[in-house]
Amino acid sequence: LAQVHKLVSDRGWQITNIDSVVIAEQPKLKPHIQTMRDRLATTLNLEADQIGIKATTHEKLGPLGREEGIAVHAVVLLQKATI
Repeated sequence: LAQVHKLVSDRGWQITNIDSVVIAEQPKLKPHIQTMRDRLATTLNLEADQIGIKATTHEKLGPLGREEGIAVHAVVLLQKATI
């Protein structure tokens, strides 16, 4: 993550915010979301309120519902860095 952040920064962009959804039956993520936000914020030199993390399940359907994996959807808003 730090490497990708450096590549983005080196090309003149900065992260405005991040919105993500973690899809997992287990573990239950609610107790960990704030820690996850804080660690991402530290790594990316952002404020924690610039990072949104939501957790949901796949309602026992398909491979994710059978606990065969975890999926994440993330959208990052970038803007041209100002000097």
